[in-house]
Amino acid sequence: MSDMKVDNILTQIRALREQTGVAKPGMVEADSFSVNAPSNVNFGAMLKDSINAVNTVQQNSSALASAFERGAKDVSLTEVMVNAEKSSVAFKAVVEVRNKFVDAYQEVMRMSM
Repeated sequence: MSDMKVDNILTQIRALREQTGVAKPGMVEADSFSVNAPSNVNFGAMLKDSINAVNTVQQNSSALASAFERGAKDVSLTEVMVNAEKSSVAFKAVVEVRNKFVDAYQEVMRMSM
């Protein structure tokens, strides 16, 4: 995958994080110069939180789509489509992260000791 695509995906992830309110104090931005994250960051917990956030976005998108299908007056087609696209982008980002982990694992396994 080219650097341009990775940068685009990272930008989309950051935008989704801001829109969903997932960003927490102490989170480290990849391109920030000052790091104020605690030294004992639990990577597994961060990964689980991120996956849960994507799950929440997908559930919200599904709920909006269902409400629209039932004819709810307060749900517009535009809102449904935007949330569906957010859900799609978030899921694609998680899949790309998973693919990078698998690639890294395979590379480590190929290393000779």
